[in-house]
Amino acid sequence: MSKPLLTAAPRPSSPKSMKDRLSRPQVSLQLMVLPAVLAMVIFNFLPMLGMMISFKETDMTDGIFGGQWVGFDNFKEIFADDRFWLAMRNTVGMSIIKLVFTFTAPILFALIMNEIRSNAYKKLAQTISTLPHFLSYVIVATLCLIFLDPQGMVNHLLMSLHITKEPIEFMAEAKWFWGLGSALDLWKETGWGAIVFLAAITGVNSEVYEAARIDGAGRLRCIWHINLPAIRSTIMVMLILNIGNLFYGGSNFDQSYLLGNMFNNDRSYTLGYYTLDNGLIQMRYSFAAAADLIISTLSLTLLLAANWTAKKMNGSNIF
Repeated sequence: MSKPLLTAAPRPSSPKSMKDRLSRPQVSLQLMVLPAVLAMVIFNFLPMLGMMISFKETDMTDGIFGGQWVGFDNFKEIFADDRFWLAMRNTVGMSIIKLVFTFTAPILFALIMNEIRSNAYKKLAQTISTLPHFLSYVIVATLCLIFLDPQGMVNHLLMSLHITKEPIEFMAEAKWFWGLGSALDLWKETGWGAIVFLAAITGVNSEVYEAARIDGAGRLRCIWHINLPAIRSTIMVMLILNIGNLFYGGSNFDQSYLLGNMFNNDRSYTLGYYTLDNGLIQMRYSFAAAADLIISTLSLTLLLAANWTAKKMNGSNIF
């Protein structure tokens, strides 16, 4: 009996040469990205050299490379400043409240929008809910001051419904500020934030819903077992980004600058206004740069911690 002929194993394909990788279409694509990379280097990385003034006592007439080195004196003064800790408390408090409400609201809104069967009504609802995002906070703050005035519509409605006996000074009582800021963000950003989650939900194959309905699953079961798992990774990524922005607080500065006053200062004074106050108003540029460096370091630490935690929990991380 003859033995079977031994055939040589196929040789693994050699990796592509550098010439193949840098083909003309690939070079064209890289050149398209080049302006964006240059813009990021010029406007994001090069300005980081200016952070050296946080270790100096400098005057802008000498430039960022002039001035006398003072080491960590600016940082020591910041940590001993009661206004810094007041701003830290207000920023973190407002950001946590907004993280709880304004982060979960777009998810719920996207799930509700996905259950609407009428395309015309869905488009109308999306348009109406998204429009506030494009309003400047100057306009939003002006409307807020008009409606919440002691003689405004809100107080008139509360008194006509016998909820209150006298007008409420919303802008003069500090206890209302955190809730007011969260309500404004909830109205302004819910529709816009739901776009990302709604796009992730619409990517689910319709056959999955049909199979679930055949097995007897209703709408709530489909939401719980299909929609939420489909957007879980998106939720984690957005949560990581929101946690990383906890100390900057997004809209906290706008609300503090436009709606804050001497009466509600105990709740409206935030880190963003703290750096503005010291940097541009008092012209303590080195002091303000040091404060901003502290905020950036804390934000980066939170971002890395949130990313590591998300990776350990379910593998949904950014990097």
